[in-house]
Amino acid sequence: MKNDEFQLARDAFGHLLLTLPDGSTHADVVPVRAFPIAAPGEGVSLLGRDGHELIWIPHFSALDAARKALLEAELAQREFMPVIEQLQAVSTFATPSQWTVATNRGQTTFTLKAEDDIRRLGNSQLLIADSHGVHYLVQDIAALDRNSKKLLDRFL
Repeated sequence: MKNDEFQLARDAFGHLLLTLPDGSTHADVVPVRAFPIAAPGEGVSLLGRDGHELIWIPHFSALDAARKALLEAELAQREFMPVIEQLQAVSTFATPSQWTVATNRGQTTFTLKAEDDIRRLGNSQLLIADSHGVHYLVQDIAALDRNSKKLLDRFL
């Protein structure tokens, strides 16, 4: 299916509404990126209420501005992932521990339950999950300040 053959809108409740070329309409559509960190502009699936894929969008660039804006707004709500810019303090070097960090969304404190909640993404990126399931991204370990690297090294 070509990307220009479907329509996207919001219903009265603010949910995404997908209309396919055959005229079928699907409410509460959920967009999901295939690779949200490595390739955020490629591979988006629109899922129905039952979790089955309704349409595959290979590239965001193929969409017109209106549909692109709707999807980006929906994905921004779904993909809340603050970027850690600095580690300010760690309560203990054993887990669970309280981490105080500066992110692109402000300062926060979270609990790291286990060292397994820190995952490497390639050579320079980390994904850190807190005790509530919020994921924090470290985009480049080498770009962190000296103190942040020192604190982080105790857990890696």
